[in-house]
Amino acid sequence: MTNPLLSDWTTPFEIAPFDLIEDAHFAPAFADALEAHNAEIAAIAGNAEAPTFANTVEALEAAGGALDKVLSVFFTVAGADSNPVREALQRDFSPKMAAHFAAISSNKALFARLADLWARRDDLGLSAEQARVLMLTHRGFVRSGAALEGLEDARMGEIKGRLATLGTAFMQNLLADEREWFMELGEEDLDGLPDFAVEAMRAAGSEKGAAGPVVTTGRSIITPFLQFSTRRDLREKAYQAYVARGANGNANDNRANAGEVLALRQERAQLLGYEDFASYKLETEMAKTPDRVAELLEAVWQPAKARAEEDAKVLAAMMHADGINGDLEAWDWHYYAAKRRKAEHDLDEAELKPYLQLERMIEASFACANRLFGLEFAPLDVPLYHEDCRAWEVTRNGEHVAVFIGDYFARGSKRSGAWCSAMRAQARFPKVQAPVVMNVCNFAKGDPALLSYDDARTLFHEFGHALHQMLSNVTYESISGTSVARDFVELPSQLYEHWLEVPEVLQEFATHAETGEAMPAAMLEKVLGAANFDQGFQTVEYVASAMVDLAFHRGEVPADPMAKQAEVLAGLGMPKQIAMRHATPHFAHVFAGDGYSSGYYSYMWSEVMDADAFAAFEEAGGPFDPEKAKALEANILSTGGSKEAEDLYVAFRGRMPGVKALLKGRGLA
Repeated sequence: MTNPLLSDWTTPFEIAPFDLIEDAHFAPAFADALEAHNAEIAAIAGNAEAPTFANTVEALEAAGGALDKVLSVFFTVAGADSNPVREALQRDFSPKMAAHFAAISSNKALFARLADLWARRDDLGLSAEQARVLMLTHRGFVRSGAALEGLEDARMGEIKGRLATLGTAFMQNLLADEREWFMELGEEDLDGLPDFAVEAMRAAGSEKGAAGPVVTTGRSIITPFLQFSTRRDLREKAYQAYVARGANGNANDNRANAGEVLALRQERAQLLGYEDFASYKLETEMAKTPDRVAELLEAVWQPAKARAEEDAKVLAAMMHADGINGDLEAWDWHYYAAKRRKAEHDLDEAELKPYLQLERMIEASFACANRLFGLEFAPLDVPLYHEDCRAWEVTRNGEHVAVFIGDYFARGSKRSGAWCSAMRAQARFPKVQAPVVMNVCNFAKGDPALLSYDDARTLFHEFGHALHQMLSNVTYESISGTSVARDFVELPSQLYEHWLEVPEVLQEFATHAETGEAMPAAMLEKVLGAANFDQGFQTVEYVASAMVDLAFHRGEVPADPMAKQAEVLAGLGMPKQIAMRHATPHFAHVFAGDGYSSGYYSYMWSEVMDADAFAAFEEAGGPFDPEKAKALEANILSTGGSKEAEDLYVAFRGRMPGVKALLKGRGLA
């Protein structure tokens, strides 16, 4: 029987035929695709002809198509709809993939061809994009250890394989802890909880096989529980479970895993001649050095901490007025912050939420993309990997641009958080291919599904990433879409969040789930007025995480990461009522892979630019200014990694911004 993962796809727009793909297909397809890629690499490395850009760099770009197909499908379902079979396959595939790509990057004959081209780069007559791809390819090989010899070369391969295994284990441990813990609630435990929260908890209970509502550690459930439950004892129990993920002393404990990851990363960096992993990792980012990252974080930390400490005093006074003595605790913050927001802004999440229907927020994100970039979205009826998923064809002026897939609801088989991925990236070589882009979120199910304001912001954020993929217009896949510096990749996503706050967008799309009426002008004013509410808390929990991440990878490797985390937080004077947004044992951004390792700061680095970039629209003709939209697409959204990130931003804005725009945007100036 033909393996659908290895055959040509005759589906609409050649998207994966999920209705034909079974778990049993993955292992044989992976093995065949690895073998095919090895043969392609051997042919390039062993080519008797002198190296040219076409027979070496472009040949590398064209190689691995079968492997890309298999892995794009596999990692889509492994992350968003896991099961024991897929988890076992992931544990099996990860070290094999690491060994495979380590063998490519240490292929001496292949590297010799690249080095020859690099030495002659000024005489090759390359276009600017080709020159960029050559530089990135050569640099990638060097940074992967291609110039290492003998024992050092072998050790680098071992390190990569072990890191891949540890990253997979970290994510699976976290998913298991999140899946296994839940707290059942009796009817007497629902005091204070609004209907939307209870409905979401009943749906979660149904999924868990419980008789009634449950609290899980999913943010879309635990956050409203902490905001509204009058039961301080249950808030404490839920909060402690949330912050203990990955550190419960069970088979899912990630603490030893994190320590080994840090030691291996340091060894990897030092094999390549760097002082520490942060110096290695940041060399290719906009920030360039650990010192520049620390400078940014420290500039934001002090005003954020001062605001949070002021807020803590107000919340503690509110708690004492309720007759509760003692200190304000972390499980009290959300509860009293919600009360304070209602008192100061007369804004109640329970009243606001019916106006933030998932369907209408999806429409809003599409409508903004239409006004800015002329994109149109039509529902697409194709088989997908889960019944919750939906697809749209994206067109412009009647021409196909992309396929967009949305998978919005939380479930036990999905890892936490929200992300955007391209099952197929845009490229024009070796053939023209339009992207297939996914947004994955973890919103609570409901009829209709209602979002918090943070949920709506997340939806816009991930769609900003999707636009970066969909509007990409480059030749080579290696520099397509979001293939940019890590501290630049969040700019399009964070910038797109600003359109959620445009009054005319909310006026049109924030309509009541039952009456269909638009959000009242008074409520709209309150929503926008409260946009910076609790920014001290939010900034402190984020910056603390970024500072711990940087400290982990800078200088000497900590013998005990948890002790190092405590040391960093103590040195910062971390307010005791606020925890890191991501403590070490569940810091998946940093430990489930290399993506954000030593790079969690990048959200804030990008925010320095996004506040300034949206100001460019406001200074021009407003948020939908057509000339600014064209400039944004031409200089940032369509260009991928074809130029240095700083050059792309300056081409759009004329200059780089300072930290003042960020502090002003967060209300911390």
